[in-house]
Amino acid sequence: MSRKCADPRAGARAGLPFAAALPINAAMAAPSQPSFTVDGNRLTLLTDGPDRLARLLALIASARRTLRVLYYIYVDDEAGTAVREALIEAARRGVEVHLIVDGLGSEAAASHRFFRPLEEAGVDLCRFVPRWGRRYLLRNHQKLLLADEERVIIGGFNIEDSYFGTVEEAAWRDLGLLVEGPAAGRLVGYFDALARWTRQHRAPLRALGRMLRSWSEPEGALRWLLGGPMRRLSPWARVVKRDMERAGAIDLIAAYFAPGPGMLRRLDRAGRRGRVRLVLPSKLDHGAAVWAARFTYAGLLRKKVEIYEYQPTKLHTKLFVIDDVVHIGSANFDMRSMFLNLELMLRIDDPAFAAHVRAYVDGEAALSERITPELHRARTGPVTRLKQLAAYFVMAVLDYRVTRRLNFSPRRRRQPRPAADPHRRNPPR
Repeated sequence: MSRKCADPRAGARAGLPFAAALPINAAMAAPSQPSFTVDGNRLTLLTDGPDRLARLLALIASARRTLRVLYYIYVDDEAGTAVREALIEAARRGVEVHLIVDGLGSEAAASHRFFRPLEEAGVDLCRFVPRWGRRYLLRNHQKLLLADEERVIIGGFNIEDSYFGTVEEAAWRDLGLLVEGPAAGRLVGYFDALARWTRQHRAPLRALGRMLRSWSEPEGALRWLLGGPMRRLSPWARVVKRDMERAGAIDLIAAYFAPGPGMLRRLDRAGRRGRVRLVLPSKLDHGAAVWAARFTYAGLLRKKVEIYEYQPTKLHTKLFVIDDVVHIGSANFDMRSMFLNLELMLRIDDPAFAAHVRAYVDGEAALSERITPELHRARTGPVTRLKQLAAYFVMAVLDYRVTRRLNFSPRRRRQPRPAADPHRRNPPR
């Protein structure tokens, strides 16, 4: 694993008017969603794009000791510049700032030297850059901004204008969560361990797997669960599997839906037991991902699973409500999130919060088209079905197998292994 980390140097640039003009304090004082206290932590959903950006900037502005920032996609646009200038200003006032970006997801910004002012301001910048060859397809898909070891924002969104706009502006529909309390501080050790691993030359994947397992929390009302490149289910995927096995009610919103047969069977059984509701995208930048999801519809609909396709704009949310448990963070419901990408999820076991989140799913479903068996049959002729099968094969079978072969050592190749990446060069996952 190659990396590039900044050497602390003096110098900074003034903040941009775009960042300064945002209603940061107002956003922090008047949340768009009610807050819930769980196990001594205050939780607030961040449902709207402009509010999420304001809260990110407010969190950076409020930091007095440390900032730890990790994003898959971080690009050179207005939002990216606003966040960059806020981080520079934090470094100027003495805050210790650490930033990890994925070398593939943030490649365009890196190639334009967008991050150089951060390095010049003394920000510790590391790029998660798999080398060409067997690790090129490993992605750090996590997203977090942690301030002073006590406040963190997580979710599915990246640092790019299209994640902070409104539905009317055709921005990505996404979701964030603000966590204030001791649970935020428990991410410090993991972030620092990941940074150390990223800095190693040819860092071993076995060590990464051990780290992900050791920092995933085995118990508690709030549990951080991690995903990554493993031969079996990751810690997060294993817990989701266990939660689904006896669930009577499952609500799932996922931008990328291409699970393997095992997870599909669990949804089938849950649909026969109780109620399963899926809210999936009707449109994405990558159309094959929509085709892959639709390949699964026929079997799910036979098992009474309710399927809705979100209509207003592109859907990027990652959210799971399983009985009284909520999973929220960076993971999709596909093979990459289960086995390959580095993912960060928070599992919240609280009936009141789950009821609140389920009401949010109700609102998203109300803006979606219900896919009935009759509608699905009418829209799915032989040619369309063939396209769906091909897309599902690429995303759920080929991508998984080839990527695993590239990401693990040759001497282990006789074991089950999962890809030439079907997504675009900078996929908005």
